[in-house]
Parts: sequence; structure tokens; C-alpha cells
Amino acid sequence: MNITDENLKELYDIATKASEKSYSPYSKFPVGAALLFEDGKIFSGCNVENRSYGLTNCAERTAVFKAVSEGYTNLIALAISTPKADYPVGPCGACRQVLTEFGKDDVPVIFGPSYEKAVKKTLGELYPFDSLHELANN
Repeated sequence: MNITDENLKELYDIATKASEKSYSPYSKFPVGAALLFEDGKIFSGCNVENRSYGLTNCAERTAVFKAVSEGYTNLIALAISTPKADYPVGPCGACRQVLTEFGKDDVPVIFGPSYEKAVKKTLGELYPFDSLHELANN
């Protein structure tokens, strides 16, 4: 599937809707994510905080876990919406690691506080020198 700007805009809009369901009473920083898979299926997720902050789950991982639980493991594009941010906020390190488990280096990623202010990168640009894929081949 060739990913177009229209696909990314649709993903970003879905991510923004997902951010509205965020449970973020501590940070007051809602995040939404939307992931596109090769057959056109989209999974979304939001961040879910906990007063024991280490138990918080990011929007990106929420969406990944939903997808994997339904048998989807071949990510081809993703969007992250952070509507209360002043600038584009990319995924955290843990999310980058999880995302690269299910997406190749060339997977497009768009993230930002609005579509107009969003940054477009690839997973490989966000997580260069990912050397752990060799473990799956042994």
C-alpha cells in the first residue's frame, strides 16, 4: 500500500479523536495514536496514566497492544496527536522500541500538536541503529 498525505491526514485525525479519550489527570497531557496496517485496518489508542507513574501506558503502546491482540503485526504507518503541546512531541524511547518491533525502518510517522504543525519522519529516523531485529532470526 502506498501511503499518501491523505492517509496520514486520516490517521492524524483518528489519533486526535483518540486523544480525547486520554486518561491523563496527572500530566494533563493527552496523547492519541493511530496505526495503519497493510490491509487498511486502523487501531487507535490513548495514554492511560496511573498515580504510580511507572504504570502509565503511552498512546502508541496502547494502540500497538490492541492491534497485536487482534492478530495485526505488520505496521505500515502511524500518527501521534498531542493537542495540548506547543511543539511536536515524538514517541518516548519505550514506544520507539515497541513500534520498531512491528514496523520497518521506512514506516512513515507523523506527530505534532496539529496536522499543520506536525513533523513527518520514518521509524528508522526516530530510532536509528536498531540492531535487535537479528534476535528474531535466530
